[in-house]
Order: sequence, then structure tokens, then C-alpha cells
Amino acid sequence: MPWGTETAWGDAVLDAVFTQSDIGLHVLDTDLRIVRVNAVVAGLHGIPATRILGMPAVEAYASFAGVRIDEAALRAVLATGRSTTDRLVSGRSPGAERVYSASAHRLQDGEGRVLGVVVTSTDVTDRERAQARLRLLHDAHERIGTSLDVERTARELVAVTVPVFADSVVVALTDAVFRGQDPALQSRETVPLLRCAATGRTGDGPEVPEAGAVLLPGIFGERLPTAARPFPPAAESGGPATRLLVPLTVRGQIFGAVAFRRRDGAEPYGPDDRVLAAALASRTASCLENALRYTREHIVMTALQSWPPPREEATQSAVDVARRHRPGGSGAGSWCDVIPLPGARVALVVGQVESRGPGAVATMSRLRTAVHSLSTLDLDPHELLARLHATTLRLAAEGTEAEAGTPGLADGTAAPPGVGIDGVPYAGVHPTAGCTIAVHDPVDGRLDVARAGASLLVVVRPDGSADARPLDDGPLLGGEGPPFACATLFLPEGSTLCLASAGEGPRTEDLMAALAHPGRDPEAMADDVERLLAPDRVLLLARTRHLPPGELAEWEIPYDLSAVATARAQVEERLGRWNHPAEPFTVSLVASELVTNALRYGAAPVVLRLIADGPSLTCEVSDAGQAAPHLRHARAVDEGGRGLLICASLADNWGVRYNDEGKTVWAELGGGGPP
Repeated sequence: MPWGTETAWGDAVLDAVFTQSDIGLHVLDTDLRIVRVNAVVAGLHGIPATRILGMPAVEAYASFAGVRIDEAALRAVLATGRSTTDRLVSGRSPGAERVYSASAHRLQDGEGRVLGVVVTSTDVTDRERAQARLRLLHDAHERIGTSLDVERTARELVAVTVPVFADSVVVALTDAVFRGQDPALQSRETVPLLRCAATGRTGDGPEVPEAGAVLLPGIFGERLPTAARPFPPAAESGGPATRLLVPLTVRGQIFGAVAFRRRDGAEPYGPDDRVLAAALASRTASCLENALRYTREHIVMTALQSWPPPREEATQSAVDVARRHRPGGSGAGSWCDVIPLPGARVALVVGQVESRGPGAVATMSRLRTAVHSLSTLDLDPHELLARLHATTLRLAAEGTEAEAGTPGLADGTAAPPGVGIDGVPYAGVHPTAGCTIAVHDPVDGRLDVARAGASLLVVVRPDGSADARPLDDGPLLGGEGPPFACATLFLPEGSTLCLASAGEGPRTEDLMAALAHPGRDPEAMADDVERLLAPDRVLLLARTRHLPPGELAEWEIPYDLSAVATARAQVEERLGRWNHPAEPFTVSLVASELVTNALRYGAAPVVLRLIADGPSLTCEVSDAGQAAPHLRHARAVDEGGRGLLICASLADNWGVRYNDEGKTVWAELGGGGPP
């Protein structure tokens, strides 16, 4: 090919590139002054080429296009000949901020002389904005909903979107959501009351209202939007839309709304921004629903944890107690109870379901109710645990039948079996539980204790000696089952029992240090021990007491029916000496009927005991027989058979308990005379 023809081809290619290419071309000399640009450059930045020719590139593009040129990088290309590719620079074209991908290459002639640099630029604004939207959505899923608190969730939305999406953000929630109530269904007729939950702005962003302020009507207009839309409505007809309103709704329920706003002169929100804002609001609303459901369930769990109310005042003759429970928010099914028993005795109970979540607290409530019910049967602690084990197995069977009804998550996805809305397992499928039951008798200091599981149990005597393992751990309720670990101890007055639900720690040395000095008040000791326990554990500290001799009377009754009259006289004489408010005739009648029943149907020895417990009085008759007494309704012609019926009619309560030596029939009478 002739030389002239080759030159003609080169000129033709160069002209085609400069006149027909859709890529911006910038030719700079060795001083980085603009030598030539194509029409695309002028079109991108809205400036005529004649105005920038001959100007230094750094100055020209900064003045006319707001583009900051990296002069050092261009000089490095001139010096080394190594090209730079796909460097992102930002600038502005008429009415919008733009992003360009720039590449620089050194120009040389045929003899290798350096002529300058050619820079190509491509508008990649749409690509970068799409990637930015994806990054923002990813951040939203990572950073919104990290807690189950509605106000914190609102603040997280603000933190994610300022300043990358808006210069100011206002998140408003309905008044019902603030109070933890169910949100109202979206309606065009009614407008819910909105309160500011969270705000944020850049240094030069628009002003925002104060937290807690009522916002409707106001920045959200007279009606809440049903979808993302510009505000004011005039922006929908083509004006600049620098404010965007989006509702926070899930399945038709309105939780609130969010207002995104850019500063004056910034690029308005477009259709893609509306889609992104709707996705951000959807994520936030789902998290708000989860948080609201958790709040309601937490209220229920707290109510279940606090039932029944403490009744320490009814047990002061047996123990002085101090309770502690520091909830950790995970829904651990821990509980403790102090249950008064007949004969001035008291049952101390500490337990914990071996899982967490709303289901665990529900199981705890049912087990706790079962303990209160079973305590009326006067069972030994290990017998009570055996009955409670059967109850736990029944709950497990019911949970298996109901497993198909496992709840779903608030975002519409199904939760795995046994998992609550916060991702925490719940105990509805197969509950197991630990439980320690200790029954203290203030008459002789006897302590009968049984344990299922590995809850904390320490006995500290008045001399400071302590036993950290008075009995071994036992199998869990709902697990292997009986026999459970049990023991009988006789404790001097002023001994301290420390019971806590199962969990990590504390170290034995730290616990013993906290329980040292047993003469301290139980409340002070409980404060020291509580600091060593992990959240969600319960603590029960009990200081034992013995009945004063003046509140107890006991007689061994000869095994002869003629001794009944003597027993009546002894009861009346002792009531007179005590100056007790109980009606002497009623008490002596009940005592004589119980003694008669033991002499006729029981076995020697027979012991009559009176226990004065404040204004109430307990009459107990023990014998060596194992036959179970029961009420009979005698016929009119029968001469006997009315003893227990009389006792049941006159007493406030009555019952029977068994032990290895026989049985005890008891009756409780108030101080106000016959009922």
C-alpha cells in the first residue's frame, strides 16, 4: 500500500472515532493542556469545545464540569507509558451528578517521541447507581433489625440511609406501635396519629423535627401514602422531587411512614429510587412487626414469670426469704416459689425449663401451676418430682401433636420446628426441666429436699460451715425420670439455704465468699450472690427459723378411747394459757374427733400436736397406721362415722400426709371462730 494511502486511512479512522464514537475522547499535550475533544465530551458536560481548547485539563474540567482530574496519574502515564484504565471520577452534567469511567494512554509518533495523552471517558452513572442500590439493600438487611426494639429499628433505618440515600430522614411510627399494641389496618378514611421515632441529617441537610413530636398532618400530608411517592404531590407532574414519602406497612397493617429528603439543588428521586425506598421500608416494617410481636410476648412472659404473687408474709414462722431475678430478654423459663404448707412448714422451689423463648415460659407456667397443685397433696419432695415428671411427659406429648402448627416469622417465611420468631428455640416440642424442692419444718428443723437436674443448692449453717453439694444432681424432668436425688437434713435455726436455677457459674470459691458471714441479712447476701449469676437465672435465699416452745404443744395419747376426754381437756387448757383467739370449743371438738379416728382405725403410738401460727391454729394427730382416712356421710340411724365430716365442716382446711412411720391427719382453724 502506498505511503500516502496509509496516511489517508489513518486520518479517516481518526475522524471516524472523533465524530461517530459514543465514547468521550480528550487529547492532551505534554503539558496536559487540552488539544482536542470530540462532540461526546461537549454533550456530556454541556460545554462547547472551543471554550476549553488550550486550557490546562485540571482547570478546565474542574471549572466547567466539576470533575477533579488526578494530574499526578496523567503525568505518570506520560513518564512511564503505562496506561491507567477504568478510574472512576465524578462530575456534573446539566441537572444531574454523573460518574465516569476514564482510561489514559500515552501518545507517541512513529519515531517514539511523546506527543501527549489521550483520555477516554464513558458515562457509567447508571451502572454505579445500580451497584450502590444493591450495596444499600445489603447494608439494610445486615444493619436493620439487629434488635427487637421498635425505636432502635427506626434509628437503624436512619443510620443506613443518611447520607448515601438522603440528606435528612424522618421515621414516624403510629401511636399504637409506640404503646406496643397491634397496628391498625391501612385505611383511606382514617389517619393514625404519628409520632417521630428517629431522625437524622447531614450537616447541610434539611431541618428535622424533634423525637416524639406529632407529625400528622405535617410533613406526611393529610393522608398517608399507600406506596412510595414524591411530596409535595406537584412533583409527580414533572417538578423536582427531592422529598420521598414511603409507608411502613406489612400485610395491610400500618406501622408508620418514613420521609427521605435531599437538599435543595440535589438530584431528585427517580423511579429506581422509589423502588429502592419501598424495599427499605418493607425490610424495616418486617423488623418492626417482629419487634412488636416480641414486645407483646415479652409482656406475657413477664406476667407468667411473676405469677403467683409472693406470699412471704404467710411463711414468716418458717423462713425469711430473699428473691432475685434479673431477666436477660431471652425468655428463659426460670422460676422460684415459696409455698406455705400445713403445720407451719414451707416448700422452697426453684426450677428452669431447659430451653428459651415464649414456649419455654409457657411450659414453665404450666409446671409451676402443677407444683402449686401437687403441694396440696402433702407429698414428699421426691414423690412430688415424680408426679411433676409425669406432667412434663404429658406436655411433651401435647407438643408433639401440635408441632404441625409451628409459628412463622413476621416476614412470611416459616420458622423451623421448635424455633420462635426471634430465632430462639422454644420448648413446645419436647420440654425438659430441672427443679429443686426443699420442705422445711420449723418444729424440729427438718429439711426434706429432692432435685431433678443440676440447679444450685448450698446449705450454710450458723457457725459458717457450708455444704455446696448436700445431694447429687438428678435426672431432668421429662428425661430419664425417677428415682430423683433426695436427702433429709436437720438444720439448726439460722441456717441459710441458697437455691438458684441451673446455668453457668459461679465459681465455688466466689459463691462461698458471698455466703460467708451467715449472720448477715438475707437481702444483703442475695445482693452479693446475684452479682455472680448470669442473666435469666433466679435466686432464692432462705434463712430458717424454729417455732418458739410457747407456740407448740405435743402429747402422746394412750391407745384407749377413754383418753379422748383427757385430750380435749388438755387442748382447752393450752388454748387458755396461750390466750389464743381460736374458739376453744371448736378446736377441742376437732381434736377429739381426730384422736378418736386414730384410736379406732390407726395404730399406736398416737400423738396430738397443736401449732400456733399467728392467728391460725393447726391441730395434728399422728399414728403408725397407713390406712387412708376418708369422709363418710353417715345415715341417720348410724351411731358413728361423722368424725372427719365434722372436722371438714369446722376447719378451714384439712388433709393427711404420710411418712415412713405412718401418717398425720391435720386440720387448720382460723382465729375467728367457726366458719
